[in-house]
Amino acid sequence: MTRKSSSPLWHRPRTRLGWWAIGLAAASIVLILSYMIIPWGAMLGFICGFVGGVIALITVIRQHERSWLVFLCILPMVWVLLFILGEFLIPH
Repeated sequence: MTRKSSSPLWHRPRTRLGWWAIGLAAASIVLILSYMIIPWGAMLGFICGFVGGVIALITVIRQHERSWLVFLCILPMVWVLLFILGEFLIPH
């Protein structure tokens, strides 16, 4: 009796770009939450979140990475894009 292997979705990333996307997404969350301590922390966090999401998309599309952590890295990019879009559509 053979066991079916689990889906690669639940595995850790197998590519170097996948790990970069995870690191940048984690850095964006830390930087955004510490904006009161680190000067320009929120701006750096937005940049890291956007770049991490772009790298995650490249990794998913070109290198066929299917780790759930890499898919999760797309969320900060979407959040940054929605934030910027909201600033232009509904200015203060």
